[in-house]
Amino acid sequence: MGSIATADTHEAEARDSSDVWLPSLITETPQEGFALAITLSQKGVATTQPDAEVRKELRPEYAQDPDSLIAASHVVATHFQTVAAANDYWRK
Repeated sequence: MGSIATADTHEAEARDSSDVWLPSLITETPQEGFALAITLSQKGVATTQPDAEVRKELRPEYAQDPDSLIAASHVVATHFQTVAAANDYWRK
C-alpha cells in the first residue's frame, strides 16, 4: 500500500521533475485519490489567486461561511470523481 499523497508531496515532486506536478491521475488507493483531489483543488485556488498573502487574508472570510465550505467540498468531490474514473474506480 502506498503513502498518502499531500499537496506538499506533489509540490516537492514538481520541483524535482521540471515543473511537472501532475504526472498522472493514477493512484494506488481511493485514499490516495482523495488526497490528489485535494491537491488539484488547492492548485486551482493557487492558480486563480497566486498571491499566498491574499489567500491567507481571505481565508477567515470563507472559513466561517457554510456556503463557501460547501462549494469547496463540491470542487473536491468533482476532482475526486475525475481521479476515481481515471483509476477505473480502483477495480482489480
